[in-house]
Amino acid sequence: MTGKGQGFGFGLGKMKELAEAFKKAQQVQEGAKRLQEELEQMEIQGEAGGGLVKVVVSGNQEPRRVEISPDALNEGAEVLSDLVTAAMKDAYNKSTTAMRERMEELTSGLELPGF
Repeated sequence: MTGKGQGFGFGLGKMKELAEAFKKAQQVQEGAKRLQEELEQMEIQGEAGGGLVKVVVSGNQEPRRVEISPDALNEGAEVLSDLVTAAMKDAYNKSTTAMRERMEELTSGLELPGF
């Protein structure tokens, strides 16, 4: 064995790269934890029927509340059911978009293979 201190075939450059990768991974992990807390606090509103029905979910799609206008009640059960479903889809789509945008912000500037 020649060349003491070389270790497992890693040069110092590789060790530095590895250290940087770990540091970035730790930053992403901390960012992901903050993001999760942020998403839990967010309120995203979906609506249907021009606001007759509103559904509010958290940033990670946890249902918070449903608001139904008295006018929506006059539409009958079937129409009301459709409005609630449409408002839920709207809230879900908005929340997934918000989550995706936040994840992109979190990982931007990182050279992560496969992302």
